[in-house]
This record gives sequence, C-alpha cells and structure tokens, in this order.
Amino acid sequence: MESVARPFLFLCFALFLLSPCRSDPDPLQDFCVANLQTSDVTVDGFPCKQTSSVVSDDFFSRALSKGRSTDNILSFNVTSANVLSFPGLNTLGLSMNRVDFAPGGLNPPHSHPRATELGLVLQGQLLVGFISTSNVFYSKIVNEGENFVIPRGLVHFQYNVGKEKALAITTFNSQLPGVVVASLTLFGSKPAIPSEVLAKAFQVDQQVVNQITSKFGN
Repeated sequence: MESVARPFLFLCFALFLLSPCRSDPDPLQDFCVANLQTSDVTVDGFPCKQTSSVVSDDFFSRALSKGRSTDNILSFNVTSANVLSFPGLNTLGLSMNRVDFAPGGLNPPHSHPRATELGLVLQGQLLVGFISTSNVFYSKIVNEGENFVIPRGLVHFQYNVGKEKALAITTFNSQLPGVVVASLTLFGSKPAIPSEVLAKAFQVDQQVVNQITSKFGN
C-alpha cells in the first residue's frame, strides 16, 4: 500500500506545483454578476444577481475608456475596472487598472495583497521597480509596448521618467486585488500609529514623524 501511496502523493504535489497561478477561488458557475446593492455578508465575492435579471451590459464596461485627472501632488491617477465598477467580474478572478501619468508622475510604493500584477506600457516611459522579501531591489525602464510583472504582495512603484505623458494598463488575478500604499498606511492610518513607534522604526526624531503625519491628516 505504501509503495502505491508515495507515487500518488508525488503526482499530487507535482500537479500542485505545475498548476496555474491563482488568487481568487475558482467559480462554481458560468457567471455570478455582483449584486452590489445587498448588505449581506460577503466571503470571497459578492452575492449574485438573479440570473433572470442579468443583462448583456453586465459583461461590458467603459470604466477604462477615460483616465482620471493627474492634476494632484503625485501627478498620476488610477482608474479601476474591478468588481466594484464592473460587477460582471464577480468570482471570475481578474481585474484591470488604467494608470495615467503626467511628466514626473509617480505611482508611489505600494503593494497588492491579493494579486500578482502584469502591466503593459501603452504610452511613454516608466521606471518600474519592486523589492523582494530578501530586500533586493529590481527595476528597469519600461518603454511603450513592453511588459512588466510584479509578484503578489511585493512593494513596487511606477515613475514617469519621460518628458511626455505616460499610460499603462495593469491586470490582476483577483477581482479586487486591494492596495496598501506604504506612506499612507504608515503615516495616515486611523487611528494613527504611535509616533514613538515610527520614530524608532525609521531612526528619526519624533518631530520628523509628526511633520510627516501632519501631511496625511494625522
């Protein structure tokens, strides 16, 4: 019995390693258009609309057809096509962002806890970088028509190093990948992280921490 079990366990392990990268659970039906109006508790997705009320428009979206204004302190903006703006994505395990950059625009260091990111630069020139859990920094200038990938959960950024506007489309293997912006999380949380904790972590005076947190409304 043991001689049969070992090859079987090895086969299961090999199939697991070779399986496609997944984030969200696999769907159990053709589709489950999100009912965003319900207040029911949700786990790994939103409740489904009744199939009889599903229409063609549930599977089409213009969410990314126009970018948002980049007239802000970071000179960039993100437009999302995730389950919150495109209910047809519910339970399907994917979403997209449109990222617009003015010259010098920065999508600041952040991470996506629930998804790997695959990006395509449609216009301009971006410096893209991420940091591994070994604290190694990987980066490259990505030009129009080129791709980049950010492994799930790692801190990364995109910075427009060109003289013109830049545009990127990013895709995720989650209907709602989530975003944790490093600076906002550390210095703008509600309630605030104690200043003495941040001062010790960054090895700076508490006055410096207070000056930074004040910029985030704390």
